[in-house]
Amino acid sequence: MRLLGRALNSFELPDEILRRLDCALAHDGSLHSAHHSAGLHRETYRHTWLLADGSALTLWELVHNTAPGSEPQHEVYVDEEELHAAGSRLALPPDAPDFELPVQVRLSPVPIPRHAYVPDASADHARRLLRRAENADRPDADLADRLSTACGHQIVQAFGGPGRAGRARIGFSLYEHAFLLRDGVEVSLWEVEHTATPDGRHMCEVYDSEDTARRAMERRAAQVSP
Repeated sequence: MRLLGRALNSFELPDEILRRLDCALAHDGSLHSAHHSAGLHRETYRHTWLLADGSALTLWELVHNTAPGSEPQHEVYVDEEELHAAGSRLALPPDAPDFELPVQVRLSPVPIPRHAYVPDASADHARRLLRRAENADRPDADLADRLSTACGHQIVQAFGGPGRAGRARIGFSLYEHAFLLRDGVEVSLWEVEHTATPDGRHMCEVYDSEDTARRAMERRAAQVSP
């Protein structure tokens, strides 16, 4: 919102770009190039957002002044070609610049998350998941505190379907609840749903790793085997 608010031409951006920015989860911005000479300057910046669906969106900002000592003006463009075309229209002294950075600054790539996250009350989803867990070795309070900063989540079924242990027919399902935290870290909780209980009732258990969850499923199945 700050970038679009200061850009003189933000109204020219396609509506699709604005809709995608509504799902932004993280942002990275850095200087791309600069030219300073005789009181005039032209700087370009690259702004990249990580979106909830795992994709990245980049906008290019042009900052310049039209007279020595005048206030800087900001413009924003969707692609680098538009940025270069706009910059070439600026009349800057070509000789002996006070400062010039003609080479592009190489930025570290934006990490692409493993999941396509949905920003839908994700911290509350984590809290409710942990609250319904019945196993004594469920994730501790420290992990629960970290998940309070979740800004996106996705649920993926890793295992499911009925199984058979002796004469008792039991069902196991395993779900990965993946969370994206505000610092960009991805954390997963593994939910085991089963009916391997003495009375056959449905039970929910939650673990902090897939291996631990699968071992718990094996233990539960063994307990009801003859």
